[in-house]
Amino acid sequence: MKVEINDYALSKNFIKLINKLLKTANKYSKFNQRKIKVDISFVSKEQIRLLNKEQRNVDKETDVLSFPTINLKPLMKINIKDYKDDIDMESKCLMLGDIIICEEVARKNAEEYGHSYERELCYLIVHGFLHLLGYDHENEEDKKIMRALEEMILRKYKITREKYEN
Repeated sequence: MKVEINDYALSKNFIKLINKLLKTANKYSKFNQRKIKVDISFVSKEQIRLLNKEQRNVDKETDVLSFPTINLKPLMKINIKDYKDDIDMESKCLMLGDIIICEEVARKNAEEYGHSYERELCYLIVHGFLHLLGYDHENEEDKKIMRALEEMILRKYKITREKYEN
């Protein structure tokens, strides 16, 4: 798995943790493809509001947006050879899509929810990645499935709502 983090300074240890989280999410979601690529970018409140308005017709800021390259469904099995047009030439990996995070909103969320900024970032990255794999929370049943998967992945690394224990 290849994870690219654009225009944002994170510690090497935190980048390693992000990679572990996404590999675990890949495994736990049963997508389980090894040759995949995800881009993660951090943007301002103004930028995420504009993206949200342009892409979702929602004129407000948000914490995370996901833009999948391919249309997946939860538990969907694929053959990467069927997605030749979506292979990143440099890494030779299937490009799953982009995760866009607003740092300002993430910091506000962490404070509001009473946990660390690092925990919030981990959650948003896992949440965004699961959206790339086709998971959603549009109805109560899908929301329960997605939330349970998110919590299982975070708990594996002791990233809890109470505190960030890593």
